[in-house]
Amino acid sequence: MDILYANDRTGEYPRSWYADSAEAPGPYPEAAGDLTCDACVIGAGFTGLSAALHLAGRGYDVILLDAHRVGWGASGRNGGQVGTGQRLDQEDLEKMVGLDRARALWDLAQESVALTRALAAEHAPEAGFAPGIIHACHRTRYVPHAAHYAEKMARDYGYDLIRPLDREEMRHMVGSPAYHGGDIDMGGGHLHPLRYAFGLARAAAAKGVRIFEGSKVTEIADGAPAQVTTARARISAGHVVLACNGYLGDLNRHVATRVMPINNFIVATEPMTAEAQETFIRGNHAVADTKFVINYFRFSDDHRLLFGGAESYGYRFPGDIAALVRKPMLEIYPQLKDATITHAWGGTLGITMNRMPHFERLAGNILSASGYSGHGVAMATLGGKLAAEAIAGQAERFDLMAGVPTRPFPGGIAFRWPLLVLAMVWFSLRDKL
Repeated sequence: MDILYANDRTGEYPRSWYADSAEAPGPYPEAAGDLTCDACVIGAGFTGLSAALHLAGRGYDVILLDAHRVGWGASGRNGGQVGTGQRLDQEDLEKMVGLDRARALWDLAQESVALTRALAAEHAPEAGFAPGIIHACHRTRYVPHAAHYAEKMARDYGYDLIRPLDREEMRHMVGSPAYHGGDIDMGGGHLHPLRYAFGLARAAAAKGVRIFEGSKVTEIADGAPAQVTTARARISAGHVVLACNGYLGDLNRHVATRVMPINNFIVATEPMTAEAQETFIRGNHAVADTKFVINYFRFSDDHRLLFGGAESYGYRFPGDIAALVRKPMLEIYPQLKDATITHAWGGTLGITMNRMPHFERLAGNILSASGYSGHGVAMATLGGKLAAEAIAGQAERFDLMAGVPTRPFPGGIAFRWPLLVLAMVWFSLRDKL
């Protein structure tokens, strides 16, 4: 089964609140015939759109391919949270790569947020960035670490936009008894991810990027130039950027052993009044909790609760996504037991063993950036920019990301799913017990 077509109609956006509240550009044509370009970017999510936009800004002739539509994959389906830092916190990174490299990775992550906000303001103001992410501790024992981490970031990194929240303030800000404290990071925030992706696509097209939709890549052949093949086109490209993330499939088995697809799900409730919204999340911030299978939620600009939670492994989505996500939503907000769910959708993201992105130079002129592990709105945007820099001969920052070790999943492509399911069952029991 092909993961690109397992759960969706060809060339159609899923019926999400995002798709129903955004105006798609295009449609763009299918690639056909013999084509040449300086750079061919495969995958029109945040990484690919950003790479194409930044390469075109440097004067490169760029072709951007997507098997479906621009922003069709995880980039147009996610929680919209623009988090600061890397997916791992700085203490873990310091242990993994040392203090100096951890600081450099922090700087890149902070640039990723600034870049995302700047691109959204310029090309997609309708995406509506709102500041603030609340990190909510679902266990009392996690609360002291949240306070410790806020202190560490101010002391060691000069970052004073995180402050701890005790139980009383957490329950004031997030109207739920499920959380015992945590912190709020005003450096991050949230936006409408599909409107943002559409804005990047329009900006890239305006700079001369040739965008082709409905153009699944079936083969990439190394060489100078590289050869990229679709059903109806053969593209000779000086450089290739592989930006497929969870929808990579078998296009590159080396990357596939390190970046594994998993499915995650979101529901949208019927609109509430602005006053009711404040009883659930004060200040229009986003929320993410400390469970291993994270609950994440925020409000839309028309006052719907967008609640993400639950995962599945394998190709197919469950038959009733709304029922699946309603369960964790009611654990947090039991007062929503009678709320109408108007939209329920799923998407496939790419994760790595250590939850850090996987950047790699697969050949001299073929780069890959993926595996953002649920932290991809900002980091994928930066990933595309770093790939463009590397193609232009300034590879230090891409190489910094590529230097973070990402091990293959045990069992390789064939057995990674059953082994992950066993691990996730264990972590799910840990969350409950």
